[in-house]
Amino acid sequence: MKKVFLFFALYLFQNITIIAKCDSLMFLFNLSDDKHFTPTWCMQEDQIKDVRIPQAKIITPQTRYSKETIFGYDLLHSPIKGKTMPYYFSVKLPDGNYRIVVTLGSCKTEGNTTVRAESRRLMLENVHTREGEFKQFAFVINKRSPWINEKESVRIKPREKNKLNWDEKLTLEINGTNPQCASIQIEPVYHVPTIYLCGNSTVVDQDEEPWASWGQMITRFFNDNVCVANYAESGESATSFVVEGRLKKILSTLKAGDFLLMEFGHNDQKLKGPGVGAFYSFATCLKTYIDEVRQRGAIPILVTPTQRRSFKGNRIMNTHADYPDAIRWLAEREQVILIDLHKITRSLFESMGPEGSKNAFVHYPALTYPGQTKPLADNTHFNPYGAYQITQCIVEEIRRQQLSLVEFLRPDVPHYNPQSPTPPEQFQWVESPFVDLQKPDGN
Repeated sequence: MKKVFLFFALYLFQNITIIAKCDSLMFLFNLSDDKHFTPTWCMQEDQIKDVRIPQAKIITPQTRYSKETIFGYDLLHSPIKGKTMPYYFSVKLPDGNYRIVVTLGSCKTEGNTTVRAESRRLMLENVHTREGEFKQFAFVINKRSPWINEKESVRIKPREKNKLNWDEKLTLEINGTNPQCASIQIEPVYHVPTIYLCGNSTVVDQDEEPWASWGQMITRFFNDNVCVANYAESGESATSFVVEGRLKKILSTLKAGDFLLMEFGHNDQKLKGPGVGAFYSFATCLKTYIDEVRQRGAIPILVTPTQRRSFKGNRIMNTHADYPDAIRWLAEREQVILIDLHKITRSLFESMGPEGSKNAFVHYPALTYPGQTKPLADNTHFNPYGAYQITQCIVEEIRRQQLSLVEFLRPDVPHYNPQSPTPPEQFQWVESPFVDLQKPDGN
């Protein structure tokens, strides 16, 4: 019998508390067709000893998701033996935070696997496994629905109705040059802090290629002792975010020790009318966010808007009027943590230059994607490379300021200098299978 070597890289399994009432929400799925692989539940020392550990459910290509079966392969085809195509796996779950443990690898072949969650949130990237090698990773995913309570719900837009972020299930995308996922463990977690994100199209989880934002990349940089919940949406202003019930949805689950990152300004500057302005309605609205968050014992963090690709010569021109200054003023006045992304991305894009910065935005010649008859030239919205660079800027600023979020960073997170960005040719991104050529809301 062939000897199998198993290598388990355990990534920061800590502080897990499971109580008996969540037994029904605990799953262990065996996706491997190899008889030499046996999935095991990752029990922690501080877990209740008499918790009922679920038996592994054998998953075959015929195990397809439906509201009746509640788990299975979804959206695309099931994995095909010998093929390297991506696939999706979904589980119907109530709202909440869930720790996911994936075992990547195969007894039969080497693998290179990327894992994304829900609306294309990056969790793991380019994990290489040798033949017969298995690696385990843990991360926490926020699953939500539009419902705020029994009577109220978020007023989602027509374009959001098919977003994986808002449906009844938790979905994982298993992708890569040779994706190999042997097992998936799912369990609810209640006591990890949550980092809530609110903002516009530069923050939102973009479901389809070639669009991307920093909000869906930052999940890759945090360990399983914290959860990122991205509530941002394209086209939002600080005011509309409140009116549509999005802030109320966040506040319905916000608890002491959580964080709220706010990046607005792109769409706010377009609003007109009496009392509207950066230091008037905009600052007042953000003050409401800050007060609501602090009343619940959570931590507000203000983020200035990302720069647009608007060059005059080799310098970026300011296109956000006095909105970044209003955010800086409010942060100082209210003694709120500030991440000055407006300043940092100016340095980043100027380092790239007028031509090189196109690599960070949705600039693609015609026929790059199926059905794309015209070039794409968007100077506001980012592609995966650009979103990833901006995320690294934010993570480096968290580290520079020694914010309490530092303790949740993964140990493999490198330092980053926005004046020396990663060359595009060194960025490895395996594209998701879905493409949308329509521009996100907002500009």
